[in-house]
Amino acid sequence: MSEEKLGLNTICTHIGEIKDEQFKGAVSPIYMSTSYAFENVDVKRYPRYFNTPNQAYLSKKIAALEHAEAAMIFASGMAAISTVFFALLKAGDHIVVQNTLYGGTANFIREEFPKHGIEFTFTNGYNVSDFSAAIKPNTKVIHIETPSNPLLTITDIKAVANLAKPNNIISTIDNTFASPVNQNPIDLGVDIVMHSATKYLGGHSDILAGAVASSNQHMETIWNVGKNLGGSLSDFTVWMLERSIKTLGLRVKAQNRNAKKLAKFLQDHDAVKKVYYPGLKNHPQHALAKSQMKGFGGMLSFELIDSFNANEFLSALKLIKPSMSLAGVESTMLLPYSTSHALLTQEQRDALGITNNLIRFSVGIESKRDLMLDIEQAIQSINS
Repeated sequence: MSEEKLGLNTICTHIGEIKDEQFKGAVSPIYMSTSYAFENVDVKRYPRYFNTPNQAYLSKKIAALEHAEAAMIFASGMAAISTVFFALLKAGDHIVVQNTLYGGTANFIREEFPKHGIEFTFTNGYNVSDFSAAIKPNTKVIHIETPSNPLLTITDIKAVANLAKPNNIISTIDNTFASPVNQNPIDLGVDIVMHSATKYLGGHSDILAGAVASSNQHMETIWNVGKNLGGSLSDFTVWMLERSIKTLGLRVKAQNRNAKKLAKFLQDHDAVKKVYYPGLKNHPQHALAKSQMKGFGGMLSFELIDSFNANEFLSALKLIKPSMSLAGVESTMLLPYSTSHALLTQEQRDALGITNNLIRFSVGIESKRDLMLDIEQAIQSINS
């Protein structure tokens, strides 16, 4: 049966598995060797070349999930993003970058690109007109992130891809927040998809990894730079990621359901000023999100009213963990101003709408009732 006809959970479970021909085990064996034969072999394997057995086979699973021709696994999401950018851009080139973006990516661009003579422009907004206005004659890449971190803004993926192609610009996207379960940007015309695989692909808050998926041609370009930068992943972590992805579809769909319920609960709460979740009908881009996403995701953000202190609220939680990162099976919350966007200046955060009372909520797979009760008791404890 061809991959195109397989269901999501079947792809998650079976594509990219290594068959244990010797002992007939049910799971992929781990090949921990860092040294392989070079004579009379089809592939000269070396860990830094991203082609050990576990690396190569897991890449097939990532590619299948993102409807891409090929993929690569990296040591972190930032290793994946930085490798892609340096593979596509050189001194004198220009990139257009969405203004609502993961803080680590934005900081990387601001800190590293000037050292290499790469020009960049952050858009004023996230509409296609904002991207069009930022294009220059030397623009080579347009990079977007949707839903964005942490305000869950939605960018029209197809419109941006259609803008890029006639101008011979490569379009790239950080698809971490959506995951391949909820969104497949390549189907909408995007050239290159990136992930912090630490998040939904891993899903258990115990591994660090990144992923890139695209056409064979683009992946060859990325590989040529990747092998020089050395951001490859250990085979044990690759094996853990392959194991984790087997439940990706089940986990993400459960998180989707919980997040939608929690977003509505918070929207109706007197202690909450605003909720950011594309699954809510009052979200400014709800219709757009519905048109390009299969599910609205497990991420949301909300802002407490001014009389409440967000730090005190997080300290009062008993079930939900105040914790860095996101997308694990356990629910977590954090304050973007002091974590994911701490590297931005106060002025930059204010311009983006990231206040000190903004809380990013990564919804897990727990009982939604238990999560609501925990939020309620935390509010009551700091309000008493």
